[in-house]
Amino acid sequence: MIVGTSDRLVWRKSSYSDNNGGACIEVAELVTSIVVRDSKNPSGSNLRFTRGAWTRFVRSIR
Repeated sequence: MIVGTSDRLVWRKSSYSDNNGGACIEVAELVTSIVVRDSKNPSGSNLRFTRGAWTRFVRSIR
């Protein structure tokens, strides 16, 4: 689900990410979901995932 941007979210970027303009995402946690955005376009649209879906995704890429 795409959600609008929010200044109230606390965004985190991976510690493996560099600051040289690479392709990175940032994540913010809500009570029941995880919100993801493109770090190169922070004012753009976001994607929202249930915590279960996000956990399955992260486990699948580890």
